[in-house]
Amino acid sequence: MKEGHGGIGELLGIMARLRDRERGCPWDIEQTFATIAPYTIEEAYEVADAIDRGDMDDLRDELGDLLLQVVFHARMAEEQGAFDFAGVVAAICDKMLRRHPHVFGNAGREADAEAQLREWEALKRAEREAAGGGDASALAGIARGLPEWQRAIKLQKRAATVGFDWPGPEPVVAKLHEEIEEARAEFAAVAAAPQDPAAQDRLEDEIGDLLFVCANLARHAKVDPGTALRRANAKFERRFRAMEALAAAEGVALKDLPLDAQEAYWVRAKIAERA
Repeated sequence: MKEGHGGIGELLGIMARLRDRERGCPWDIEQTFATIAPYTIEEAYEVADAIDRGDMDDLRDELGDLLLQVVFHARMAEEQGAFDFAGVVAAICDKMLRRHPHVFGNAGREADAEAQLREWEALKRAEREAAGGGDASALAGIARGLPEWQRAIKLQKRAATVGFDWPGPEPVVAKLHEEIEEARAEFAAVAAAPQDPAAQDRLEDEIGDLLFVCANLARHAKVDPGTALRRANAKFERRFRAMEALAAAEGVALKDLPLDAQEAYWVRAKIAERA
C-alpha cells in the first residue's frame, strides 16, 4: 500500500464524500443502482482484459476500479438503510465459510477440483431450497443479467447435474453440424421470402441454437467461450491491421480492392504472423 493511504476505510470515506448531498459530486449524487450497473459490468470485463494481456500494473488499477463499483453500490444501499459495506463483507465471509466445509468444517476433502465443484453446486442448491421461493427446478437461481453465452454455460452445467448432458464432445460436434444445416435451410427460406418476418424469426432461432451448441462444445472442451472469443477478436484485429499496413506500404487502400485482392493481403498477414 502506498504511504499516506488508509486502505478500505479511506475509500469508503471518499465515496461518502462524493455522495454527500451538499458537498459532493453532482454526477455521483444522481447515480442509482440501475445507472451504475453497466459500469460494474464494464469494469469486470476490463479486469479480464488486463489478465489476458498479462499487464499487472493495469490489473491493479482495474481491480481498484472494480472495487470502487462495490463500494458505490454499498454506499447507495447504506443511504437507503438496506445494508452497508461491512454487511457485504460479512455476507461473503459467511458464504465462503459455509460453502467450504472441507476447509473450515469437519467435512472430508474432495478428491479433486471437479468433485469439489459438484459439492459447491449441491450446497448452493440446498441454500436455494432452504430460502424457498417456490422454484424447485435444477435451473433455479441462474441470473438473467448474465451475458447470454455465460448463462448458456450455466444452464448446461445445471442440467448436467441431473444427468441431462452429452456423454462427450463427439455428439456435440454432430449436433453442431445438424444446426449448421438447419441454419442453412433458413437462410434459403429468407432469401426466397425476404419480406416474411416469420422466416427471419426462424433464422434467428436457428442461429441461437447454433450458438448454444457452440457454447456446449466449449464447455465439453473446458474452454471458456468468452475467453476464446476475446482471443479470436484479438487475432482478427491483429491480422486486419497487418493487412492495412501491408496495403498502405504498397500505396493501396483496402476499401478500393475487390474481395479476392483483400483476401490475398489477409493470407500474407497470416503468413507473416506465423513466421
